[in-house]
Amino acid sequence: MELLSSLADGFAVALTWQNIGLALLGCFLGTIMGALPGLGPSNGVAILIPLAFTLGLGATPSLILLTSVYYGAMYGGRISSILLNIPGDEPAMMTCLDGYPMAQQGRAGEALALSGVASFVGAFFATWGLVFLAPQLVKVALLFGPAEYFALFALAFATLGGISSTNQAKSAFAAALGLGLAMIGVDTQTGVPRFTFGEVHLYDGIDFLVAIVGLFALSEVFIFLEHRGTDRDISDKPRMKIGKIIPSWKLIRYCTPTMLRTTGLGFLAGVLPGAGASLGSFISYSMEKRLVDRKGTFGKGDPRGVAAPEAGNNAAAGGALVPMLALGVPGSGTTAVLLAVLLALNITPGPLLFSQNPDVVWGLIAALFIGNIMLLAMNIPMVGLFTRVLMVPPRILMPIVAMVSFVGIYGISGSSFDLLVMVGFGVMGWVLRKLDVPLVPVILGTLLGNEMEVNFRRAVNISNGDYWTLVGSPLAITLWAIAIAGFVLPILVGGVIRKRMRMPKDNEGAVTD
Repeated sequence: MELLSSLADGFAVALTWQNIGLALLGCFLGTIMGALPGLGPSNGVAILIPLAFTLGLGATPSLILLTSVYYGAMYGGRISSILLNIPGDEPAMMTCLDGYPMAQQGRAGEALALSGVASFVGAFFATWGLVFLAPQLVKVALLFGPAEYFALFALAFATLGGISSTNQAKSAFAAALGLGLAMIGVDTQTGVPRFTFGEVHLYDGIDFLVAIVGLFALSEVFIFLEHRGTDRDISDKPRMKIGKIIPSWKLIRYCTPTMLRTTGLGFLAGVLPGAGASLGSFISYSMEKRLVDRKGTFGKGDPRGVAAPEAGNNAAAGGALVPMLALGVPGSGTTAVLLAVLLALNITPGPLLFSQNPDVVWGLIAALFIGNIMLLAMNIPMVGLFTRVLMVPPRILMPIVAMVSFVGIYGISGSSFDLLVMVGFGVMGWVLRKLDVPLVPVILGTLLGNEMEVNFRRAVNISNGDYWTLVGSPLAITLWAIAIAGFVLPILVGGVIRKRMRMPKDNEGAVTD
């Protein structure tokens, strides 16, 4: 009853005209960004961070806008997968397997509508999972001391590459780079400047919002400039006829068991740090195929093959918010970006968030319910509009991304130095992407580096210099064991999982960024 009472208070916060309008705007922009191949939820949220701060929004409205973009991008990724056989983002890769064949059969509208319903089911029940699981996880987190928090941060770095990581050494390098960037500035304990090279602007450290916009948004612009004129334009792809956009109740009933089963799998994948929506989508499709594909129809336009990955990846998106809000550890790349927003707003995610800022967290959760309903209502009748967005050439889109980035960052800080730093991070992001080095561990290191250092020092000081205190409790040992397993497991089985996840590209000719 206490949870439902808190949720009711959250609806009182979310149901204001401003917050409803921001949720609607976020859902609309998120769906567009998710549909455009190469952007996806991480880039979509990063691009709109400057907008949220430039508008002078408070903590709750900012989070409502950006999480609505997050959920909207997860919905939107299916559109280009079904119509063009090009996933809007990595989690939508599995949707190509049956979505594109349905479009080729003249059932594109039916596939788009069914995937919208499946996305709603996955996200809706995942939000209920967030309501019930996050407060329980908070009770466990209250048992954490400095040593346990240090182990938890190590767990986040070890697992964020994911079970399907292409190269754990590159993930470790990216995390180390992020931790190094976090050390820039004045040492909070000794007052000694570190790695500032006499530049006063660096005394406060690197602004992680500047780093995020540079690494994600500007690097996307540089990638476009590099490939300008060499990549095939999306507008060259033949346009599919949408056809009927309202799925029959018979089809929805037929796919309902699939949606419910894969929602549970996806939510569990999202809660696990490092698993994320990509693995949630893959596991959901694979398990459902083994369970129900007795006639070999999966991969040939089976509606259940569309419903399974869409319910799974949207449930995983909701599940990834659980560790971020309850522990302060992101469950996916996009939640790492959202974590930066919370920290920029002077709100510390973790066990105390639910007691110190209940209006923020419960208002956010209530807004997720509202956003899901908006997305369902928006994604079925407006499918035609969203498909036309796919025809927008990158030469028009990318200057808009650059403009929003520069104007937004300057509006936040009013510092031309920050603009130069942002460009520097954009170049860094471009180089790292060329080398296939993941960007999310860099961001995570920049975000959590200071907290990790503070907890390490605190744990060692409390124990009078005894470093064994870092493994001095059963909880800390458990976290270290999970961290080691999470780092080693991708080395052992990542190749097999990665090969299976790339089947859509090998068999269907899909192209991802």
